[in-house]
Amino acid sequence: MDTRDKLPAITLQPEAGERRWFYGGGVHLWKPTEAQTAGAFLLFEDQLEKGKDTPLHTHPASDETMIVLSGEIVMHLDGYESRIGAGGMVMAPRGMAHAFKVTQDATRVLCLHTPGVCQAFYWDASVKLEAGAPGVGPVDFGRVVASAQRNGGINIVGPSPFASTDA
Repeated sequence: MDTRDKLPAITLQPEAGERRWFYGGGVHLWKPTEAQTAGAFLLFEDQLEKGKDTPLHTHPASDETMIVLSGEIVMHLDGYESRIGAGGMVMAPRGMAHAFKVTQDATRVLCLHTPGVCQAFYWDASVKLEAGAPGVGPVDFGRVVASAQRNGGINIVGPSPFASTDA
């Protein structure tokens, strides 16, 4: 019998889930975790501020889908860039180099990883926040890179492709 056959249904209210400050920038609100879905997927809402960008990276064992709830991002996928606004989505297949930059304040995205194999990376590169607490400090990509090296789930393959643009 498949482990997922034994999973209970999951129902979460809008503000339910663990809130974590991610040292790559942004506050994550975790919805179903890797453990809750028996590894089928993980899902979190990411609350982001204008200017946040990521280094060029891959997820070797999961597809990453982002749905923009509000605001806008520019997504760099395998050398091409697209603007994605509220209601839009983008999917980076496993192994594809990608990065994103936030172009509007108060941008919110849902981030889905299938399968849910990289939660250890995110958890180690973040810290739990109490309800209503803001993010806890400056971005610390050293901590993010160290978590990637310890936990896998992500490979940093280059600097931000947006470093010299005003995307």
